[in-house]
Amino acid sequence: MARVLITGMSGAGKTTLLRALAGRGYRTVDTDYDGWTTADGRWDEPRMAALLAGRGPLAVSGTVENQGRFYHRFDQVVLLSAPIDVLLDRVRDRTDNPYGGTAGQRAEIRRYTREVEPLLRRGATVELDGTRPVEALADEVAALLDGVRAQLRRARPPAGEPGTGS
Repeated sequence: MARVLITGMSGAGKTTLLRALAGRGYRTVDTDYDGWTTADGRWDEPRMAALLAGRGPLAVSGTVENQGRFYHRFDQVVLLSAPIDVLLDRVRDRTDNPYGGTAGQRAEIRRYTREVEPLLRRGATVELDGTRPVEALADEVAALLDGVRAQLRRARPPAGEPGTGS
């Protein structure tokens, strides 16, 4: 049984994927909610350490500055990626999270996609294409959570971005 971090830019589909996994009975934590981050936007490190000390399969989602401090505690780090136009359409249209609703926040997402996503890609063990159907993505992450070393197909990286092996 594994611990999997699902990371990526706002609008990539992390929360949607986590909901699909929870619907299949997996334990999930979306660190965008319920006080997992401190006032400076980083993970609450003692709380995250306690979570990761638990047993059983666990899927965690989030993208924060200090997440790399925990990579060694995850069996897999999954980068969920999508083209910038898809990200911006999703954050503009969503109703469950206000981030991305302003022009300034969308400009910030563009900048993070250029500057932060390449760093996430380097730390990821698997990259998945967030434009694929959520159930197909959930199948692949469920295989990781179950400890199945299935050959995951390489995701199509966003246009202009270098890909990584799966």
